[in-house]
Amino acid sequence: MKPAPAPQRNRCNRINCGHRGFAMIEALIALLIFTLATLGLVGLQASMMRANTGAKFRADAAYLASDLVGTMWADSPNLQSYTTANCASHANCQAWASRLAARLPGASYTIAPQASGRVEISISWSVPSEGSHAFSTVTSINANSIS
Repeated sequence: MKPAPAPQRNRCNRINCGHRGFAMIEALIALLIFTLATLGLVGLQASMMRANTGAKFRADAAYLASDLVGTMWADSPNLQSYTTANCASHANCQAWASRLAARLPGASYTIAPQASGRVEISISWSVPSEGSHAFSTVTSINANSIS
């Protein structure tokens, strides 16, 4: 008589045959969820950086406009010389315009003093991925009130 063959361990029986590879599928699903979460965080970080940069540019524009108003207030007898056309020939205005160009990308400005002492300053800048932005302020500088 021939001896009976030894049982093979790699064969599936009715109990464990349907569970093969289940751990691998769980690992792949976990990896997919982790990857999607990581991509979401990277997108959120990029969005926050854009918002932070935009806020910095707006704050810089407001600060620079206020700085020019202070300079004009200190030099109020020469208020009418602070115009967009004369800015390049006026030392204080030229220094301000160079600071503006250094802080804001693609910056341009309009300075419009009026005889009544009303001054309008408009600053615009352009961010390549966001388009154009603008800041405008209006103030009144009374040359008679300065002693």
